[in-house]
Amino acid sequence: MWQEVLPNAWESILSRIRSFQYSQKNAVLVPAAALGVGGMVVCWLMSRRKVKRLEVGDGWWGSGERALREKEDEQIRPFRIETSDKEIEDLHRRLDQARYTPPLEGAAFHYGFNSDYLQKVVAYWRNQFDWRKQVEILNKYPHFHTTIEGIDIHFIHVKPPYVPHGRAVQPILMVHGWPGSFYEFYKIIPLLTEPARYGLGDGDVVFEVICPSIPGYGFSEAPHQKGFDTRATARIFHKLMKRLGFKEYYVQGGDWGSSITTNMAQMLPESVKGVHVNLVFITIRGFKKLIQVMLGAYVPWLVGFTREDVRRMYPFMQKNVYDILRESGYLHIQATKPDTAGCGLNDSPVGLAAYILEKFSTWTDKSFLHRDDGGLERKYSLDELLTNVMIYWVTSSIASSMRYYKENLSRDPALSDNSRFGVYVPAGIAAFPEEIRHVPRCWAKTIFKNIVSYSYMPRGGHFAAFEEPKLLAQDIIHFVRRVEQL
Repeated sequence: MWQEVLPNAWESILSRIRSFQYSQKNAVLVPAAALGVGGMVVCWLMSRRKVKRLEVGDGWWGSGERALREKEDEQIRPFRIETSDKEIEDLHRRLDQARYTPPLEGAAFHYGFNSDYLQKVVAYWRNQFDWRKQVEILNKYPHFHTTIEGIDIHFIHVKPPYVPHGRAVQPILMVHGWPGSFYEFYKIIPLLTEPARYGLGDGDVVFEVICPSIPGYGFSEAPHQKGFDTRATARIFHKLMKRLGFKEYYVQGGDWGSSITTNMAQMLPESVKGVHVNLVFITIRGFKKLIQVMLGAYVPWLVGFTREDVRRMYPFMQKNVYDILRESGYLHIQATKPDTAGCGLNDSPVGLAAYILEKFSTWTDKSFLHRDDGGLERKYSLDELLTNVMIYWVTSSIASSMRYYKENLSRDPALSDNSRFGVYVPAGIAAFPEEIRHVPRCWAKTIFKNIVSYSYMPRGGHFAAFEEPKLLAQDIIHFVRRVEQL
């Protein structure tokens, strides 16, 4: 858009200069105006430079070889989540037969999920959790399936019930990560589709929300071929939005959703009006970053850090590096041989719950390590947590979701798409204080070249939409409002 504005601004400046040249009184301003013209020329020439973008490509993830002459069914099919007595009886039988290992005294969550508390969670799951009721809650939003590149893609599509006269509805694609699901967005959806009702503005920014399940997660079919990564996911989600009739849209994500939406902006910037993320993927390597880390605690202003960056990052080794090492054991397993652990988790609902819910403890707040119950019920209800676990259980998708790490992390991170391609569309970043790693704005700018908003969020961790939906909704609305004003 601004490439089109520049020539108009150029003609306007030339016109003013001509008028200055004919005015004796303003003759002194000609050199300054000329400098302004020179600056505009430089900006215009830079704008004409072709931006390197991520190749769209194509793919096939269905079973067997692709039939070259067969046209893909592009129909959007309504879908409902269902359950059965048999499914619930099988779950209860497995829960009844669970075996537990007693925890070490005083271990809390330092060794992983505390098995004393796990027994309490399983007892609630077996005797009080109502899966049928949760299925009704899941079905309160419209669900759909459509086939893209050989696999069925699941998504929910929620439109605002009311749009103020003269207001434009902004489509936004919101993408989850691991071990989350589309269900993470259930509390934020009404805040975005009916913001005025919840005190989030006067309705000047209203959204319709599309939340897909990453292929291999939940109710999206798992890829049948090797190599399905965030680039393939980004392409499929672009195709999904095009199939829904959207030419331009916003995208938002955390965890893998951040990487996917970043790839979407790198791939088709003409379609992405803006990208908002609550996690920035970036490799901390290189001499410049080393110098910034070394000097940042002493002279932060010299290396581009703020006081808040310093508070969140230092002491660097103990607070950042150690936390990452402690919390990334799962990543090494899933990035190398995911199917081995996946087989066990897919067979045991108790093991699956422990594996998933442990992340909702320490990734929400690192201090929850010191609590016997992992602090899980401080931010979430057991119904909410177990509903997310059940999405993995009833779809048998834990192993395929874990494979996503191997497909994306089997090469040098420095060669990843996020590192090699810049993002030039407007970007918004919400930095939550309990996120595993804090990325200062000056580092984020190495990828996001046009940061419109960067917010130090007052509280919250990794699962932002699930934990702090109102804070995240406020930041998304603030970001989109600024982009629309620009």
